[in-house]
Amino acid sequence: MAQANASYHHGDLRAACVRAARELLEEDGSASLSLRAVARRAGVSPTAPYRHYADRDALVSAVAAEGYAELAAQLAAAHPSPRTPEDLADVAVAYVRFALDRPAMFRVMFAEPCDPTSEERVAATAAMREYVHTVVRGVFPDSDPEALSTAVWAVVHGLAFLHLDGKLDASSPEGVSGQVHAAVRALLGAAPAGAAPVGP
Repeated sequence: MAQANASYHHGDLRAACVRAARELLEEDGSASLSLRAVARRAGVSPTAPYRHYADRDALVSAVAAEGYAELAAQLAAAHPSPRTPEDLADVAVAYVRFALDRPAMFRVMFAEPCDPTSEERVAATAAMREYVHTVVRGVFPDSDPEALSTAVWAVVHGLAFLHLDGKLDASSPEGVSGQVHAAVRALLGAAPAGAAPVGP
């Protein structure tokens, strides 16, 4: 708390609020997240967060924007330049692992109301969309990148929530990896009778 308060007195109230929000999120989930609770955790007056965040949705959007940046970094670390369906599957595993390792953050990013005017969240989600498009174009240069990107993201995102909500077994990293790899292979290799598969 003292650290957040020190940051505030140096004019970094915005960062102190986001840091406090993230601490509360990790400890108790999004139900505990309110501007009043954030002010208490940051060691500032109850009205101080309103200088930067009009309401809870605005604060959640700032936290989510950081989450998107961290997710993008984790995906890039899984494979910096995916060029094959297996590379893409590795990226998909990293996406699901992020959800399982950071469930409260993942739900804030994708399941909480947000501030539609938040420039940082809009920019972060646009960057994520563009990342998916870039990966799909790299792996399948002859595909319709818009349609295939949507399909790939929808499947991988669905796998993340199915694992997160206990509908798929997430008891071991190896099991999760195997399930995600198999699902991505099935998606990218599926084709109607007589048609060429999507993957090479």
